[in-house]
Amino acid sequence: MPAPSLGDLDELVLLAVGLRHGDAYALTVKQTIQTQSGRRVALPTVHAALYRLEERGLLRSAMGGVTAERGGRRKRLYHITAAGLDALQAVRATRERMWQRLQELELGRAL
Repeated sequence: MPAPSLGDLDELVLLAVGLRHGDAYALTVKQTIQTQSGRRVALPTVHAALYRLEERGLLRSAMGGVTAERGGRRKRLYHITAAGLDALQAVRATRERMWQRLQELELGRAL
């Protein structure tokens, strides 16, 4: 079965969750996307993507502990699943194949 396709935002959210390594909740995912890509993204948009990716089995979540900084509220922490990693690897492989082909075509035109 082929890996699920990913939209641009879903790809960024999965990558950000992976980069946060155990500290991925909506706000840190939003901040990581903005810092790493320069792309501004609204927090509700990140929430929607996190829920969608979890529903698809590409992420899993668990409630974190109570923290004083959040007034005693718990965070929903996200972790990338094996299926999520497979999806990212499939997207990366597709992009690399396409870039390679583009470079080959450009090289042929230059001759």
